[in-house]
Amino acid sequence: MAKRRVPVVIVAGFLGSGKTTLLNHLLSNTRGVRIGVVVNDFGSVNVDALSVAGQVDSMLSLENGCLCCAVDTAGMDAMLTKLTSADLDLVVIEASGLAEPRSLVRLVLASTDPLVEYGGLIELVDAAEFETTRARHPELDEHVRLADLVVLNKVDRVADPGRLTALVRELAGPTPVLPTEHGRIDPELLFDRVRGPEPVARQLSFEDLREEDADAHDHCHEHAHAAYDTLTVTAGALHPRRFAAFLEGRPGGLYRMKGTVYFGVPGHRQRFTLHTVGAYTRLVRSTWAAGEQRRTELVLIGSGIDPQALRAALKACEEPAPDEVDEQSMLPVLRYVES
Repeated sequence: MAKRRVPVVIVAGFLGSGKTTLLNHLLSNTRGVRIGVVVNDFGSVNVDALSVAGQVDSMLSLENGCLCCAVDTAGMDAMLTKLTSADLDLVVIEASGLAEPRSLVRLVLASTDPLVEYGGLIELVDAAEFETTRARHPELDEHVRLADLVVLNKVDRVADPGRLTALVRELAGPTPVLPTEHGRIDPELLFDRVRGPEPVARQLSFEDLREEDADAHDHCHEHAHAAYDTLTVTAGALHPRRFAAFLEGRPGGLYRMKGTVYFGVPGHRQRFTLHTVGAYTRLVRSTWAAGEQRRTELVLIGSGIDPQALRAALKACEEPAPDEVDEQSMLPVLRYVES
């Protein structure tokens, strides 16, 4: 049985934005997902690594250097291969506060490890220090626009979080912006649950106890996960050119899309599995299972999206007569298909 691909998520942000806090939140709310971490910090003692070492499934630490400068493509590949071969479900790269996000994205996308799946760039922004950080680091605006998801952290520490959120959303353009406190985002925004059905009776695990403790903490402190939107769309065959136009002009706030796409065009009636994170798009061709209904089923995830408009846009991609569609119409979507 072929191994599943492992999403690699990059968590970036300037010093003090809350990257380690967000990572610790993910690690304490895994819901059975096995997470590997690459921690990158400056200094002879890697404080970030020490703070997460006790609760992570597999960790690599790079000290005294910026990950995007100290590691080339081969070096990153070696680290990722070590993690993807460790039976993990997710890898998180916590970049140093001085790392260049664009370089990290390129290193991950350039990976030759067939098990590596780009899982997106999360840019953390410190709401309480936003103006100060922006003045000290003018490149913050570019980092926000480059991200696949912007987490506006510490909104509980600003007088007018609504105004600041609107400003960051204006800077981010189509990139979704998620306001939150204490780095508390729902882990399922980043990865899918992989744990199968629970048996009727089993021994209580350490993971169960940790989840119960986390749930109790949530109720006591009323720090809910930052809200995001999900939408499920079921349709028939899609016209490839119309669907390609939808992918290229997807609306703002849409973070992830996943699911099955059916085109029904002669010569291309296979099952296509869609995976998108931000602007990254991948389609994988496979065969339909015996008796499986041939249709399109997609889940869309984002922040501030318009579910009705998205549903209408995807429904407009439907093609009632796929047999009559010219095979050349597949060209715009075939560029996303993995060979």
